[in-house]
Amino acid sequence: MRQLVYNAVKCNECGDTIVSYSRHDYKHCSCENAMVDGGVDYARYGGKNIEKISIYADDDFELVRKYATRGSRGPNGDQPLSWIAICDMDDDYLQAVLDYGGADWHLDIIRKEIKYRGL
Repeated sequence: MRQLVYNAVKCNECGDTIVSYSRHDYKHCSCENAMVDGGVDYARYGGKNIEKISIYADDDFELVRKYATRGSRGPNGDQPLSWIAICDMDDDYLQAVLDYGGADWHLDIIRKEIKYRGL
């Protein structure tokens, strides 16, 4: 089974692109036509006149590194949750993710990014 790293839908009615980042992260567009759910665990989507946007871990790495993300609450853990693309993480952050741990597939992407950068 392929590992999903980005799960989104573009509503062609209102133009919104909505992203589901985690399991049960149900979102809908501003006109309430399109919905997406499941984060990287499963892809559930619906609506009329939509474009499904799914990126998988085995897709071209140039694409994966731009769409695979990691949730962060800042260095002290006291900031609002934000999602940062792997390509936008600094080198120290990549190492901190490896030190902290996570899902094997996600850590594999982090290692590929480190190798990609030649670190």
